[in-house]
Amino acid sequence: MVLRYFGIRVTDLDASLTFYTGLLGLKERRRGTMSHRGKWVLLEDPRSHQRLELNWYPPSSPFAADYVAGEGLDHIGFKVQDPKATYERLVAAGAESALAPKDRHGVRGIYYVKDPDGNWLEFF
Repeated sequence: MVLRYFGIRVTDLDASLTFYTGLLGLKERRRGTMSHRGKWVLLEDPRSHQRLELNWYPPSSPFAADYVAGEGLDHIGFKVQDPKATYERLVAAGAESALAPKDRHGVRGIYYVKDPDGNWLEFF
C-alpha cells in the first residue's frame, strides 16, 4: 500500500488552481469531471512528487457539504495492488464502507472506506 495523495474540497476551483500552481509552484497532472458534475484536478510538487487533489462539488452533488475553513479534507488516496480485496478486507475487519463501484455514484475500480473518525480513504 502506498499513500499517494490527499484530496481537499475547494469552493472556487479556479482560485485554488491559481494559488497552488501560480503561488506554490505545483504542476497540474490530470483533471476530470465526476458523474455528479463535480470536478477534480490532481497537482504534483515537481521536487517532492507529493500530490494534492483539488475537489469541487456543485450544490446538487451528493458530496457537497457546507464548507468550514480547516475542515476541507475530502479523502486520502492509497495506491494498492488489489483495490477490491483491500476494501473487502477492511470492511470485514469492521471499517465502514463509504463508497464502492456498485453504489450510485461509485467509480469503476475505486473503493472508499471511513476511518474511525469518518474520514474517507480511497483505494485505487
